[in-house]
Amino acid sequence: MERGPVHNEGVATFGGTTTVRESAVGSGATVTVTTAPGAGARHDEPRRKADIGIITVLAVEANAVRLALGLRRENAGGLAFDLGEVDLRSGRPARIAATRALAQGQRSTVIAFDNLRRHHDPDVVVLVGIGGAIQPKTGIGDVVVATRVVYYDLRKELPQQTRHRGEEKEAPAAVGHAVNSFFTDHGEPAELTITDPAGVRRDTRVFSGLIGSGDAVIADADSEIVAYLSRFNDKILAVDMEAGGLSQACHEHSAAAGRSQNWVVVRGISDNADPGKNDDHQAVAAWHAATVVHRALPYLIGLGGTATSRT
Repeated sequence: MERGPVHNEGVATFGGTTTVRESAVGSGATVTVTTAPGAGARHDEPRRKADIGIITVLAVEANAVRLALGLRRENAGGLAFDLGEVDLRSGRPARIAATRALAQGQRSTVIAFDNLRRHHDPDVVVLVGIGGAIQPKTGIGDVVVATRVVYYDLRKELPQQTRHRGEEKEAPAAVGHAVNSFFTDHGEPAELTITDPAGVRRDTRVFSGLIGSGDAVIADADSEIVAYLSRFNDKILAVDMEAGGLSQACHEHSAAAGRSQNWVVVRGISDNADPGKNDDHQAVAAWHAATVVHRALPYLIGLGGTATSRT
């Protein structure tokens, strides 16, 4: 019995490996592959695995990180990343992927984390930049390394008062041990001499402590937010506008990923969260924070993701 021509269609591929069986066997069999316009690698697939992912917000922060770590610009899917490898003199180099959030605040930081995760899936995410001091022991140019964040913007508004409902998040224990090791080796506070790009050398102290985080720009040392944070925990050293969003995003992502998402916050002190707050010391504070990250890399590499328990 003579068979007529057979026409098969309906196979779609979006990258990766496609295996076709029992469809192109026999005399005269033909396979035709066509690609739909715009088809290619999916945007949610990691392009390149990173050891360390870095999030900055301000241009002065992003430039400090790029220069301190020797990163180069690369665009992907309409997003800009700074990529590079840092020689640790202890084996393979550390792979770094950095991105800048679109705007200040918690919301944009969450999106920046998601972009970083989708494209580079870093083992550890580091929020790097400037912050305001709320403790007298920290001065301009000092650096705070935080594995605990207190988000202060949860509150209940009553007729006569505002009742804050702070929420604390702590980085995975592996990060805490890594940070402890850094301070064991360098002292606490660590005392470093940092040279800036212009060749100016400054003695800098690096503290381990908590960060308070919310969407307010604090320029009043006597504000109710500062008073509340002091009551919540007197070891809160500084405030920023992004760490709360990052810590929450990492916490929630862990459930879907089946592993802990490591994170840490590194803030150079640029002001004292008082009426004298200005931009004069941002470049110094950002450079000190980026340099501390560089020196802390050997302690953060190799943490990976710890599997979360499932019941």
